[in-house]
Amino acid sequence: MTATQQRAELQRRIWQIANDVRGSIDGWDFKQYVLGALFYRFISENFASYIQAGDDSVDYATFPDDSPILVSIKDDAIKTKGYFIYPGQLFINVAKNAHDNKSLNTDLAAIFSAIESSANGYPSELAIKGLFGDFDTTSSRLGNTVADKNKRLAVVLKGVAELDFGNFEDNHIDLFGDAYEFLISNYAANAGKSGGEFFTPQHVSKLIARLALHGQDKVNKIYDPAAGSGSLLLQAKKQFNEHIIEDGFFGQEINHTTYNLARMNMFLHNINYDKFNMALGDTLLNPHFGDDKAFDAIVSNPPYSVKWIGSDDPTLINDDRFAPAGVLAPKSKADFAFILHALSYLSAKGRAAIVSFPGIFYRGGAEAKIRQYLVDNDFVETVISLAPNLFYGTSIAVNILVLSKSKQNNKTQFIDASKLFKKETNTNTLTDAHIEQILAVFESKADVDYFARSVDNSEIAGNDYNLAVSSYVTAEDTRQVVDITVLNAQIKATVANIDRLRGEIDAIVAEIEG
Repeated sequence: MTATQQRAELQRRIWQIANDVRGSIDGWDFKQYVLGALFYRFISENFASYIQAGDDSVDYATFPDDSPILVSIKDDAIKTKGYFIYPGQLFINVAKNAHDNKSLNTDLAAIFSAIESSANGYPSELAIKGLFGDFDTTSSRLGNTVADKNKRLAVVLKGVAELDFGNFEDNHIDLFGDAYEFLISNYAANAGKSGGEFFTPQHVSKLIARLALHGQDKVNKIYDPAAGSGSLLLQAKKQFNEHIIEDGFFGQEINHTTYNLARMNMFLHNINYDKFNMALGDTLLNPHFGDDKAFDAIVSNPPYSVKWIGSDDPTLINDDRFAPAGVLAPKSKADFAFILHALSYLSAKGRAAIVSFPGIFYRGGAEAKIRQYLVDNDFVETVISLAPNLFYGTSIAVNILVLSKSKQNNKTQFIDASKLFKKETNTNTLTDAHIEQILAVFESKADVDYFARSVDNSEIAGNDYNLAVSSYVTAEDTRQVVDITVLNAQIKATVANIDRLRGEIDAIVAEIEG
C-alpha cells in the first residue's frame, strides 16, 4: 500500500468513527468529541516521546504517577512542552480500560482539567488554558445517563486508539495533523453556511498563502485577523516550511469553540506554544497584537458583509486603523473594516492576501471612499476574481485582494481567474496547475488577453475607483462567428429540400387514394 493509499485509508476510518459513533447527535455538535479524542491522543504521545527522548528502554506509560523522577522533570517539561501529563493520564492508559471504567466521563474531565492546570503560572498558560473546554464529557448530548455517556466515549477512544499512525518520530506528526485537517474540512463541508466561517479549503488556502509570502525568503511572523480553525496559517506553514519564520504564527478569533480548534490545530501540526499566539475576541473592537511590530505576511478569509457597530461608535473614526481612510466601513458591511485592520498591521515590506466579497469593489458610498484611499496611496497590488463555488457554505465567486505597502509603480493588477477550476461533486476546486498559472502572472505583472491586466491608478480614479476585475479585463467572446450569407444559403437549400419532400409525399398519398 502506497503512502497515499495509507493516508486515504486512515482518513476513511476516521470519518467512519465520526459517523458510526455519534448516533443521534448532530455531526456538527459531535465533532468536538472525535477531534478532542484525536488531540488527546496526540499530545499524550507527543509528551511521552519527549520524556523518552528516543530511548527504547524507557516506556513512560508504565511509570507510576508518584515516581520521584517525575518531580525532578516536571518543571523543565512544562517549560519545554507547555503542559504536563502524568503516565496514568496518558491516552493509551485511559483508552485501554475505557469500556470497563464506570466513571470514564468524570475521569476524563479531571484529566483534561489537570493538563490545562499544569500550565498555570508558566509562559504557556494562555496557550493551554481552556483547550479541552468543548470536549464536555458530562454533556447530555452524549446520553441521558452516565452509562450512555461512558459507552459512547469508550467507543470514540477505542476507535481513535486503533488508528495506525506509525512511529511518532517518523511521520506520526504529519499524519496526525493531516487527519485533524481532514476531519475539520469534512465537518465544514457538511456544516452548510457555518462551515465556511471557520475553515478555508486547502486549495484556496494554498493560493492565499503563496500570494502573501511571494518573493520573501524570510518573514518575521504571519497573522490572520479572522483565524477560524487556523487553516490559513497552517497552509502558510506548509508553503513556507523551508524558509525562516522568526516569531511564528498569530491570529485572533471571535468564536470560542473555533478558537480552541485553532490552538489544537497548531499543536497537532507540531507548532509549539512559544511559536504561536492565538487571541480570543472581536478583532474589530478589541484587537490584539496592535502594540507589536508589524507583520510581514497576513492571510485572511474574514466573514462576508457582517454587521458591526461602525459609526454608532464615534470613537472608531479616531482609531489608527480606520482614521487614515477618513470614513468607516458601513454598519451593515464590515468587509473594509477587516481590510483596513489588516493594512494597519502590515509591515513596510510585507503583503496581505484577503478573501473579499465582490460587492465591496464597485459599491458607492463609504466603500468607494475607502477604495479611493487605498488606490491613491498605492496599497492595492492585485485584485483576483475566482471561480464560483470554491468555498463551503456559499456559491458566490469571491475575490482575493492583495495589499502591499512597498509598491511604487502606481499601477493595480487585475486577474480574471474565474474560468480556472476543476468541477467536483459538490464544489469546485483549484488545481496546482491553476495556482501556478495565477502566481506566474501575479509575479510577472504581464498583460494577458482575457486573463490579466495592469492598470494605471489614474484610470481607476477616472472610473470612480471601481476595482471590479470585469471593469478592466475583457472577457473572451466565445460565441461562434456565423457567416450570414452562408447561413441564408443553407436555409434556402433546406426549405427547397422540405418543399421537394412534401411534393413527393403528396404524390404518394394521391396515388394511394386513387
